Amino acid sequence: MSIYAIGDLHLSFAPGVEKPMDIYGSVWKNHAEKLRRNWKMQIRPEDTVILAGDISWGLRLSEAMYDFQWIHDLPGKKVIFKGNHDLWWNGISKLNSLFDSITFVQNTAYEAEGCFLCGSRGWICPGHDDFTGQDEKIYKRELLRLEMSLKDAKERGAETIIGVLHFPPSAGSHCGSEFTRLFESYGVSQVVYGHLHGDDAYGNGLKGYYNGVTYRLVSLDYLACKPLRVKE
Repeated sequence: MSIYAIGDLHLSFAPGVEKPMDIYGSVWKNHAEKLRRNWKMQIRPEDTVILAGDISWGLRLSEAMYDFQWIHDLPGKKVIFKGNHDLWWNGISKLNSLFDSITFVQNTAYEAEGCFLCGSRGWICPGHDDFTGQDEKIYKRELLRLEMSLKDAKERGAETIIGVLHFPPSAGSHCGSEFTRLFESYGVSQVVYGHLHGDDAYGNGLKGYYNGVTYRLVSLDYLACKPLRVKE
């Protein structure tokens, strides 16, 4: 069993939902078909795939269902964390009753063969040029959600933890935040995140080894539509 990760699927299969991503580069042309092809080549039924937010452009659950069905039909167990564009996200119990191959994570941890997946949506961090007082409220709320998830893992005996955010974990590529300090204090081995699109943005995220934790950007375009294996 292996664990893979990819974020920012930005699917839009529902009738009337059209959100082309081509402005961020040619990799987004027919990106769902590219992802499906690569996924079926890489992922086995026993594997787990972390989906790090921004899954569907659907505004309502009825619209997002078209995209969830597409995900369900792919091999493997899928673990979905919320992104800032996932406006359909409402009622975690209802979401987790939809498909047996898909788990939506909120405030808890998901166990995959002894490895625990913990995370939250995250948010822009202090130090970002656009950070405001309203952002600070959301930032603190997401810190609470992340710690709830991490505590759940520890209470269940976690020894290996992979952290998941949608937003980058800090305001730049060479600094930390309260998110990174939480990951460090709970002994997280690595963190995956998405949200950043295009060559001009990729460099804005923390990547590589930082204070004992490995950080990986897994947005779909950065990975060229190929899920990244993060644990064998």
